[in-house]
Amino acid sequence: MVVVGGGYAGVTAANRLTKRDDVSVTLINPRPAFVERIRLHQLVAGTHPATVPYRDVLSPRVRLVVDAATRIGGGRVTLASGGEQSYDYLIYAVGSGSIDPPAHAYPLSTWEDAQRLRAVLAGDVPTITVVGGGPTGIETAAELGRRVTLVCAGELGPYLHPRGRREVARRLAQLGVTVIENATVTAVTCDAVRLADGRELASAVTVWTAGFGVPDLAARSGLSTDSLGRLRTDETLTSIDDDRIVAAGDSVAPSDRPFRMSCQAAGPLGGFAADTVLARIAGTEPEPIAISFVGQCLSLGRRYGLFQVSHRDDTARGMHLSGRPAAKLKEFICWGTVKQLAMEARRPGVMSVPARRRELVP
Repeated sequence: MVVVGGGYAGVTAANRLTKRDDVSVTLINPRPAFVERIRLHQLVAGTHPATVPYRDVLSPRVRLVVDAATRIGGGRVTLASGGEQSYDYLIYAVGSGSIDPPAHAYPLSTWEDAQRLRAVLAGDVPTITVVGGGPTGIETAAELGRRVTLVCAGELGPYLHPRGRREVARRLAQLGVTVIENATVTAVTCDAVRLADGRELASAVTVWTAGFGVPDLAARSGLSTDSLGRLRTDETLTSIDDDRIVAAGDSVAPSDRPFRMSCQAAGPLGGFAADTVLARIAGTEPEPIAISFVGQCLSLGRRYGLFQVSHRDDTARGMHLSGRPAAKLKEFICWGTVKQLAMEARRPGVMSVPARRRELVP
């Protein structure tokens, strides 16, 4: 068995596959360490390394190949190094990344992006603009604090309930962050950001967090994808083109109804993908995916946070937790996510949780 991608979904899937003693598992990933993507804003600010050794989160029965996949299909993975890896089943968990930003803007979706941005911000930077009002933009602006302008294409934190949104806006104002909503960026230069309404913002460093895309590996391999490039699958996460390829995480579009890109969805999807493969090996029918969401947690600096409570279908409710308790909850979630991977490595299948199957409207 081969898993392509060593993020939250890929590591969960690889660990889960070791439930069977007669299965050999190879994880292919371009980096030699696990990246805590939900901590990249902390890496930029120098408050966390945002990496964990794979030995801490990956079963010793999983073989790690540090390389990049350039093509999949026909029972073979072609590697960037020129080699190949054969498989009986493949789990596609390549994750997501930033949509290509303008030339003078810095993306923030990979460990390398965060390292580059941290180096740029190490000196005296008079003005910083963060483009993108989603979780990454909000957390980055809050982590960097004063001298930051946060530009949102629509409203701040579009996922949030209005009550939660007001709390985030209030906290950002306390941190000295200027928020501009409903603004379209038309150009980024080395020292400014231009908006469609004619305004020009001084910006010595511009951070781009506006939107995410996925790697084009599936499309390059001739597999069906949605408009964003996510692999199209059925409700068992099996590719509609090849039943030996199963997908998980940000790069999957089951029944053309993808989940919100998040580690909250990635981990369970990785487990379901592995369970689909294990069911096929056992000659049984795999179960359709069933995931329940609880909310979204944001860090707003090191001592303040917000937890937006949601319905199980991932729509925001009117309740939220804020302040120091929410900051502690966010830190616990970040710590607990890595802890869950380690537990799954030791006891594959232990992290299964009850959830509701989603309803598909014809």
